[in-house]
Amino acid sequence: MTAPVDVAIIGAGFSGIGAGAALRRAGIDDFVLVEEGDGVGGAWFWNRYPGLQVDIPSFSYQFSYRQRPDWSRVYAPGDELRAYAEDCVDHFGLRSRLRLQTTVTGAEWDEDAHRWHLPTASGEPITARHVVGATGVLTKPKPPDIPGVDAFAGTTMHTARWDDGVELRGKRVALIGTGASAVQVVPSIAPLVDQLTVFQRTPIWCMPKMDGPMPRAVRGALRRVPGAQQVARFLSQAFVELTFPVSAHYASVVPMAKWGRAVGLKHLRDQVHDPVTRDKLTPRYDLGCKRPGFSNDYLRTFNRENVALETAPITEIAGHTVRTADGDRGPFDVLILATGFKVFEPGNMPPYPVRGAAGRDLEAFWTEHRFQAYQGVSVPGFPNLFMILGPYGFNGASYFTLIENQSRHIVRCLQRARQLGATRVEVTEAANDRYLRQMLGRRHRQIFFQGSCSTSNSYYFDVHGDVPFRASTTPEVMWRSARFPLSDYAFA
Repeated sequence: MTAPVDVAIIGAGFSGIGAGAALRRAGIDDFVLVEEGDGVGGAWFWNRYPGLQVDIPSFSYQFSYRQRPDWSRVYAPGDELRAYAEDCVDHFGLRSRLRLQTTVTGAEWDEDAHRWHLPTASGEPITARHVVGATGVLTKPKPPDIPGVDAFAGTTMHTARWDDGVELRGKRVALIGTGASAVQVVPSIAPLVDQLTVFQRTPIWCMPKMDGPMPRAVRGALRRVPGAQQVARFLSQAFVELTFPVSAHYASVVPMAKWGRAVGLKHLRDQVHDPVTRDKLTPRYDLGCKRPGFSNDYLRTFNRENVALETAPITEIAGHTVRTADGDRGPFDVLILATGFKVFEPGNMPPYPVRGAAGRDLEAFWTEHRFQAYQGVSVPGFPNLFMILGPYGFNGASYFTLIENQSRHIVRCLQRARQLGATRVEVTEAANDRYLRQMLGRRHRQIFFQGSCSTSNSYYFDVHGDVPFRASTTPEVMWRSARFPLSDYAFA
């Protein structure tokens, strides 16, 4: 067994990197960054599919304290985000803290020692006073529940585990799914393949994307003109805030979803020539019920002669054939599963078994009592355990804003524990219950509960019918992360 550490951060994506940077700035240096993969970046390490790109402006998709002035595009491609992750690890001095290719398989609280024991797949456990869960939720690929999918006679791959060794040029390809990954993959591979058939269960709202190469003059100004980066970031943050936190959480007050719906429908009319195909691609639920796509190429790809859209339900996959309620389709050489990730499902929330005080099981607690966490960070009964992306933590703005706010919350708890000489930090049940009531009390304003989301098949909804987003604007989240009463925690 290795020597105990003060803090174990599980995950070396941007959540873990941000948490590590926050600990370093706070003078907390006894920590490790534990990562299952052999590189950093999280989702941007694992996802390598063609067309991979961030779906909010690059000015917002970065740390406020480590802004990059030389993004090649308004919406950065995946390889630049992987490079940015590596840069942040080096800049914040985290390289020596990394334990790559180390898979945590569980977490068990030791009440006597006030420590967490973390077994790993390699057999070498980690013992830590505090644990920060930074694994995200869009990490574990979710295969479709279709009979025969595992027995496809050709080549099968999931977008989240893309195999660059698979040759697509000249091949007959079936792609299942029309979510955010498909929106990027479909237009990227359509010119290469001989035939592409896209199987759609639920159409996605696809919005125009204000993207393009970053002009050299703009990049030069961002480097040299005082305040230029701050102005660009402010405008970007305002755009992001209006398009999700405001429009989703205050839908009954600010009807931005209706305006956005008009934009989306016009984009669909302008891009798709055939009225039948256009009708199939038209969502029957409100914008905001599920994650939208942003692309200037996805919809018009269905104008190509070598691209077909199938909307009949898939009943089975047999050999090289995809069978639907309307008949067989194929044969196909390659099957691409663009079916997203496990989110609010057993084995993903939490990503490994977690047993807290008195043997309380976190997955069982959430199953019985609904998903909940105080400000998305802490759960009663699980002392010294903090999360970056717990239930009711993310408000839908930039993921980096979430990381910075949650890290601030966690550091405040750890600093108070140090001041008091406490070795046990646990949110009180009263504080957690109060916060959950606040979140549930705001749902009548949210787009998710306005009556038109039932057909959206959205991963935003959990098994309880809740949508565990933080129903708050970003300024409120920032204020509360910096000023929540530390009396909401018990220190011992």
